[in-house]
Amino acid sequence: MRVFVTGATGFIGSAIVQDLIGAGHQVLGLARSAAAATALAGAGAQAHAGSLEDTDSLRRGAAAADGVIHTAFNHDFARFAANCEADRRAIEALGSALLGSKRPLVITSGTALLPPGRLVNEDDAPASAVPRVASEEAGSAVAARGVRVAVVRLPPSVHGDGDHGFIPLLIGIARAKGASAYVGAGLNRWPAVHRLDAARLFRLALERGAAGARYHGVAEEGVPFRTIAEVIGRRLGLPLASMSSEQASGHFGWFAHFAAIDNVASSERTRELLGWLPTQPGLIQDIDRAHYFAT
Repeated sequence: MRVFVTGATGFIGSAIVQDLIGAGHQVLGLARSAAAATALAGAGAQAHAGSLEDTDSLRRGAAAADGVIHTAFNHDFARFAANCEADRRAIEALGSALLGSKRPLVITSGTALLPPGRLVNEDDAPASAVPRVASEEAGSAVAARGVRVAVVRLPPSVHGDGDHGFIPLLIGIARAKGASAYVGAGLNRWPAVHRLDAARLFRLALERGAAGARYHGVAEEGVPFRTIAEVIGRRLGLPLASMSSEQASGHFGWFAHFAAIDNVASSERTRELLGWLPTQPGLIQDIDRAHYFAT
């Protein structure tokens, strides 16, 4: 297949590109800069000039492909609601180029949108009041028009070499504040997946995914947040600190919500339907390396 990939030079997208090429697919990657185009060429992919804001470029990329994997997202949390609506428009544009065909569109969502405090699975629907739900709403809208859409939900921590997500953010906060903190007893849990396992899941969802299906890119159902904080504290030589909800707001800032979230997610059905089997190191083993703490 010739696959159009948005976010193709990103942390997860670059792994998807390599996995697709390794499986014999051709890749057309969205590139918003000359540097991105050069990186794609070096990876063995073809570059397609455009951006998430340029919906015409998204339509052209999707029209030129046999399938689409959409992972690009602007993670500027200062403009989070606006970025979620931009993702809605991007998905609508990609879907419009696939109307009247059986070409697949795989979009990205998150398990953190699902009800907290219990084990959630692929059947659970996201909370409608959360801005990030825009992506799944857009997917449902284009699916209702006949597009073959599948959703891959990723956990709060997608880890591995090159990580610039939540774990590095926690490490930076601990360094700045002089303590590795958690909320309450730190028993709230995060699901996790390695970027290479996640990349394989996106490919399987493209190749084998059913229309309207939701898949969970979850290798570990829930890692206690305190265990993560313990690794960070030990590696940095900093004390652990239990925070109340009020203290957490001051310590973590906007990240306090994610530091306290109890998000336990299953991928049992995903594994059964797609034959997905995570093989990479788990979160704690992966982050307990000097690589994560290099300055």
